[in-house]
Amino acid sequence: MLHGSKLVAFAATTDSARAAEFYSGVLGLGIRSDDAFAISIDANGVELRLQKVERFSPQPFTALGWQVSDVTDIVARLAQHGVSSERYSWLEQDAAGIWSAPSGARIAWFKDPDGNLLSVVQYPAG
Repeated sequence: MLHGSKLVAFAATTDSARAAEFYSGVLGLGIRSDDAFAISIDANGVELRLQKVERFSPQPFTALGWQVSDVTDIVARLAQHGVSSERYSWLEQDAAGIWSAPSGARIAWFKDPDGNLLSVVQYPAG
């Protein structure tokens, strides 16, 4: 039924100016529009709508993630902007906070200013 329909992703923010600066200034994503209800962000052709809300309690699971070609580089670049990797006691993460999954994927998690849990993943070649 929805095959061929474009996906729209949603997250929430209580401070739209701070969120816009993070998603645009830190992550490098383009802002399509900003109105009273949401900030619309171009996430490589997928619309990400950051809904403007008064109260928000972030969930403990990953809300958004990106597939990248070099997770080590991305984590280092995030760190240059003061964004640190999340650490989990049940995972063996390297010094940069990157976990090597049994599949060979390398994953790091970080939070946006509202506490939304985001991730970057580098899949093995092949």
